[in-house]
Amino acid sequence: MSFETTAAEVVAGIDLTGRRAFVTGGASGIGVETARALAGVGAEVTLAVRNTEAASGLAAEIGADVRRLDLADLDSVDAFARAWDGPLHLLINNAGVMALPELQLSREGFELQLATNHLGHFALAVGLHGALAAEGARIVSVSSRAHLRSPVIFDDVNFAFRDYDPWAAYGQAKTANVLFAVGATARWARDGIFANAVHPGGIATNLQRHVDPEFIERYVASGFQLKTPEQGAATSVYVATAPALEGVGGRYYEDTAEAPVIDRREEAGVARYALDPDNADRLWALSTEAVGRQIAV
Repeated sequence: MSFETTAAEVVAGIDLTGRRAFVTGGASGIGVETARALAGVGAEVTLAVRNTEAASGLAAEIGADVRRLDLADLDSVDAFARAWDGPLHLLINNAGVMALPELQLSREGFELQLATNHLGHFALAVGLHGALAAEGARIVSVSSRAHLRSPVIFDDVNFAFRDYDPWAAYGQAKTANVLFAVGATARWARDGIFANAVHPGGIATNLQRHVDPEFIERYVASGFQLKTPEQGAATSVYVATAPALEGVGGRYYEDTAEAPVIDRREEAGVARYALDPDNADRLWALSTEAVGRQIAV
């Protein structure tokens, strides 16, 4: 498998009959291809989306269920988790927002990229813990190479004392996605739950709706290769289904392979700070406090 590998190629020969999967953000981008690949090999797929109408076509095509979920609204997350019945085997935390041009806060007062990309998914996983532990499960946390732009700045996650920067905020949220995988595995492996993080690659989707098109053009002109959505979904699907990753967690993958740990942003791989267990513990405490008033942690 390589950069060009597609999600369909990853699951060739795998049978997920009897397995249940959630895909957040399953109405567009790589979420569509992730859901399609899982359903194509027998999984019972639920698409968790803000706009259920936008997901209706795909749901009809692959036989998926559609449920509304707004990750930036903890009441919505709580209602979603409470409504679930029975075991859950695959939780693909795929939805996200990127590079919001101005500082925005969630209703709970958290910077919106951190709130949506991390805290909403944290609350969802915590709320579904019983379902995930029922028969053992894998969690896939969709991060990004953009995590190299910033660690989690614990003393100022909401940009109260530093100038807001769209990419620093996105990078912080993507680092949080990796640290969640580390923290969840450390706490839940004994329950049969293992979480990993992935970098899907650069893909032109509506995730970039807040990004100046010239920014993408400059990247491509510099030699940066874009993936198709089918290729972009491959690593998520690989981490969710590969038999070799049974019982494996707390790691970071790109191009369907575990990435090297690096200490310089100019290199390809995962930043050491994103896998640091002390950082993961600190983020878990912050996240628990942030969502604990509405989600039983």
